[in-house]
Amino acid sequence: MYKLLHMNDVVRIPPEKFGSPLEQVAAEVLRSTFEGVVMREFGAVLAVFNVQVSNVGKILAGDGGIFHRTSFSLLVYTPMIQEVVDGEVVEVTDFGVFVRIGPMDGLVHVSQIIDDFITYDAKRGALIGKESQRVLEKGVSVRARIITVSLSGGASRGSKIGMTMRQPYLGALSWIDDDVKKSRGEKVGPQPRKDDKKAEK
Repeated sequence: MYKLLHMNDVVRIPPEKFGSPLEQVAAEVLRSTFEGVVMREFGAVLAVFNVQVSNVGKILAGDGGIFHRTSFSLLVYTPMIQEVVDGEVVEVTDFGVFVRIGPMDGLVHVSQIIDDFITYDAKRGALIGKESQRVLEKGVSVRARIITVSLSGGASRGSKIGMTMRQPYLGALSWIDDDVKKSRGEKVGPQPRKDDKKAEK
C-alpha cells in the first residue's frame, strides 16, 4: 500500500551550503537521509517533497552547521498483511519465487504456490506443477496475498515479505483467467510457453 506521510524533523545545514537557498539545501539533506531507506514503522521511502523550512536556525557549540526545523511529505510503500498485490516474478529458485511488488521483493515459498506437486526445472529456470502443468518463470505477472512482513530499518534487503498464492483467484494472471473461464463453463486450452508467444509475434 502506498501512503503519503507528513513529517517534522530538524535538518543540519552544513557551512559550505550557507550561500545556497535554504529550502533547496534542506530538501537535498532530507532526500539523502530518507529516500531509498526502509523504516520499520512506515516501510520503504520512495520520495521526499513539499519541504518547508523555518527561517530561524539554531547553532550548537562545537558544530559549524545550523539546525532548522522542517516539515515535509514522504511517499512510502508499506506492505500490509492480508493485502492482495500484483507483481512480477524476478527470480525463480528451487524453494520458491521472488516477486517484485512496488519497490520491494516478496517470497512465495514453493509450498504456497499451488495445490499441486511442483518440480524445479533448473535449465529453464521454472517451477512446474506436475498435474496442472502450470508454469512459473521469470517475467510472469502474478497476484498474491501478503501473509508475513518483517521490516528492518536501513536497506530493503534486510526486510522479509512472505506471500501466498494458494487461495482462489491468486497465482499467475493467466491461471486466474483460466479459473474464471472454468467457473463460467468456458473451455480452457493448453498454456503456451513464453518462447512460443515470441515465435508467434
